[in-house]
Amino acid sequence: MLAYLNGGMVVFYLLSVCILACAVLLINLRKVIYMALALGGIFLGCAAVYFLVGAEFVGVAQLLVYAGAITILIMFAIMLTNHEAMEPALRWTWRQVAAAAAAVLLCAVLLWTIRSTVWPPSPADVDLNQGNSNPVAVGIMLFRDYAVPFELVSLLLIVGLVGAVILARERKEEDE
Repeated sequence: MLAYLNGGMVVFYLLSVCILACAVLLINLRKVIYMALALGGIFLGCAAVYFLVGAEFVGVAQLLVYAGAITILIMFAIMLTNHEAMEPALRWTWRQVAAAAAAVLLCAVLLWTIRSTVWPPSPADVDLNQGNSNPVAVGIMLFRDYAVPFELVSLLLIVGLVGAVILARERKEEDE
């Protein structure tokens, strides 16, 4: 076990603990603004993991799009909407206790499975980017190999946006 621990692995484990702590905070916090900050911590931790594994382009995109734009958008949406001053008291139900126990059990099973699996060693001389820089390789993969899924995701986002507008319009008509 100690033979595998080098500086990169220690940083990865620390980042993983930070991401998991922010995720637990996100679930357990009661105020929406604190939840948005915890979500920003998750996004920053994921970007750090991308930088750690050498995917600088994806890491920068994660920082700009998620940790920057999405978190700020959520913060503005929270600040511009009306929230109750009094938060309901936190009460644990038997379903929440059962869900927490199931989550711990699932984590234990996944950890045991990952630790007991014999992973084949990867050859050190394999060039996954085929001589291209990281952003060029991402662009080639995105627009050559994954062009149809990329367009389907954009179509799905447009459908979601139209659905949100329709739902908001129906609520506004009901209020009047």
